Amino acid sequence: MYSKVYSTALRGVSMEIVSVETDVSDGLPSFEMVGLLNSEVREAKERVRSAIKNTGYLLPPKRITVSLSPADIRKEGSYFDLPIAVGILGSLGLINLKYYEEDILIAGELSLSGEVLSMNGVLPMILAAREKGIRRFIIPKKNAHEGAIVDDIEIYGVNNLREVVDFLNGGQIKAVEYVDFEKMYEEYFDGEDRDGDFSEINGQEVVKRAAEVAVAGMHHLLLVGSPGSGKSMIAKRIAGILPKPDMEECMEITKIHSIAGKLDGKAVKMTRPFRAPHHTTTDRALIGGGNNPKPGEITLAHKGVLFLDELAEFKRDVIDALRQPLEDGYVSISRVGGAYVFPANVMLVAATNPCKCGYYPDRNRCNCSEIQVKNYIGKISGPILDRIDICVNTPSVAMEELGRKGGESSKDIRERVEHARKCQIERYKNEKYKFNSEIPSSHMEKYCYLGVEEKKLMDMAYNTFGLSVRAYYKILRVARTIADLEDEEYIKESHIAEAIGYRTELI
Repeated sequence: MYSKVYSTALRGVSMEIVSVETDVSDGLPSFEMVGLLNSEVREAKERVRSAIKNTGYLLPPKRITVSLSPADIRKEGSYFDLPIAVGILGSLGLINLKYYEEDILIAGELSLSGEVLSMNGVLPMILAAREKGIRRFIIPKKNAHEGAIVDDIEIYGVNNLREVVDFLNGGQIKAVEYVDFEKMYEEYFDGEDRDGDFSEINGQEVVKRAAEVAVAGMHHLLLVGSPGSGKSMIAKRIAGILPKPDMEECMEITKIHSIAGKLDGKAVKMTRPFRAPHHTTTDRALIGGGNNPKPGEITLAHKGVLFLDELAEFKRDVIDALRQPLEDGYVSISRVGGAYVFPANVMLVAATNPCKCGYYPDRNRCNCSEIQVKNYIGKISGPILDRIDICVNTPSVAMEELGRKGGESSKDIRERVEHARKCQIERYKNEKYKFNSEIPSSHMEKYCYLGVEEKKLMDMAYNTFGLSVRAYYKILRVARTIADLEDEEYIKESHIAEAIGYRTELI
């Protein structure tokens, strides 16, 4: 007897609908599965066999064939345990699937006892299925509220295989009530103190100002200074002043972190991610990849911050792998099985020492030769530096600064950042981009208009410092953000002068 149910397969950071077809017929007893399966899916037959037995059903000695199609998409993960079990029971006549074939999607991992275990990727799965017209879902109980943030669907959370059988045979399972995402978003307040407060930082006013400007426009930031000057301390506190993501961004962030299994029990992620991989990380771990490509750290930081501490200690090829993602906002990986695109629209925050010992140009403490200094910083290639909007020195803190308290708190800085964010929301409401750092060169005249004196200053900077076209436009974008922070409609000379100051360390 033949039966079919729908499930889902992970493909990069998206989901593909998969038909799970089952046929149980006479013949030599066997359990065959086909459809470009990896080892995790092939092992499902042992979990399914035990789960069915421990639920109270006896598999007869028949030939069981399970096909997962389309056959050209690689199937991996444990999503298929539950639909395979349902398909087998349907083919044995123990479940009546006639009314569900085109209307319901089933996904979940089974334990040997028949318990339905939690899974990753519920939100993107449901969004993909809804586009195909599927409106009802049977998923693990622990994932039910994650799926319930999508409207116009019915979510049935189940604890074990027995509940699924009873429901499909006419039993009742109360659908999880719809979670009002808009209301949840409006009521959410991020009062979490992630890694301290800016008020704890003594001195470094210029650096804190640069961090504020960078966050307000989501500009890439590089901090250069000696050990103990506060580079990492400031960078980690950036998480506390990031602008709140809008609802569309929350959904994008949640989809990625759902697939990666990093939601930590939350239905939706309301904060921008802050990722800080160690300098020994590989290019594959940072960018993503593998035979069946998986997202890397830069994708997990999408719409948030990627913090690279000790940037010059990263391998040169790892740093250079950032070129295309920083420019385009996505990672494109090609494999024999097809092309994978991972979103990677991040704010890069990096920190580095100026030399191997860390104290250049203080010759009282630095013994590095000029060639050693050049080789150390040379690990950061020119194309990468050209993609960084803001670079500031973090000098050693003077003794008199250590005793000063009562600096601006993260809350005060974040209020100004949110004001600048509102300016950008209003300005770009009809555009595809959301931040000043994303303004395309074709829109510079429209959104970064310069008066006569401002144009003269930019022309002088271009010729004096030998700026690239990319650097020229980055200065304009940063100046636009500074104007927003000061609630100015047009860019002024003072804004350009400050933005140029943030480039001189890169020249």
